[in-house]
Amino acid sequence: MARLDRRRLDKLVSGFARVRLLVVGDVMLDEYLWGEVDRVSPEAPVPVVHVTRESMALGGAGNVVRNAIAMGAVCRFCGVVGDDWAGDRVIDLLKDLGVEVLGMVREEGRPTTRKTRVEARSQQMLRFDRETEEPISGAASRALLAAVEAALPGSDGLVLEDYGKGLLHKRVLKGLMTRAESAGLPVTVDPKDHVASFRGASLVKPNQREVEQLTGIRIRTRDDLRRAVAKLRRSLGGSDVIVTRGADGMTIFEGDTPPVDVPIAHSEVYDVQGAGDTSIAALTLARLAGASLLEAAVVANAAAGVVVGKLGTATATPDEIREFLPAAADAARAGVRSS
Repeated sequence: MARLDRRRLDKLVSGFARVRLLVVGDVMLDEYLWGEVDRVSPEAPVPVVHVTRESMALGGAGNVVRNAIAMGAVCRFCGVVGDDWAGDRVIDLLKDLGVEVLGMVREEGRPTTRKTRVEARSQQMLRFDRETEEPISGAASRALLAAVEAALPGSDGLVLEDYGKGLLHKRVLKGLMTRAESAGLPVTVDPKDHVASFRGASLVKPNQREVEQLTGIRIRTRDDLRRAVAKLRRSLGGSDVIVTRGADGMTIFEGDTPPVDVPIAHSEVYDVQGAGDTSIAALTLARLAGASLLEAAVVANAAAGVVVGKLGTATATPDEIREFLPAAADAARAGVRSS
């Protein structure tokens, strides 16, 4: 494992600006109703939220794009939305970020994934989901693959963000992995329900719960985690794996070396929503900027430390990440020594 040097970590974060990233995955429209609660409804024992403002943001794979751009990278995005108002808004938000929308496919009759959250008292009170998990149509699949093929030239790496909303079904994944291999691009994956189709990926980043679901192994001990990831890596053909473990940070499984724990530096947490999107963006950009897996994990932990201190779907800038780097590096050094 590489030595953790502060100046080198800073340089890696600065290197994000030279990265051209392609993201493909399930995009969502995150809607927020912000308000205050000072009474209970007379109609039912529920709080009454007085809405003071509303906001919208890109969620899911769109949040990976938001974070990559906030971190300084050039980002392209390919995805599918419905031919509806929410799809219009997703495309508008991408344009606002300066992202080309030629890679966006619209499928008539398909609802754009839309999540509406009610936030009050610095916490989420309620969420409404409007979505489908049905696979995208054959026509949409072909259009998506054509868009990806057009976007691959000039890209340094590919992120596949699977939220299980029907975009990354097996036929699409086969086409994506084949095209990425032909282009010689490293692929980073945030998996959901299956991994065999991601075989050949450079790096796979599930959380611990997803590892349990993907392998059928309940993880209670470190040995359980090792067994589960070993099974996962066999399905992947030996891909490197980083397991995110919430408050316990990350564990790196690289090549034939023993796993390495990378703890987080504990900070005040307001909202963990979207932290996984921030992590995969930072991991991928750091790797493409020349980082080792340990260095990339430290940078990703610093970036996640930024966003959990904000309400709603948030992003982290290079300057904000740099502020968290010393604490993230210290926590990681302690973890490496104890591994």
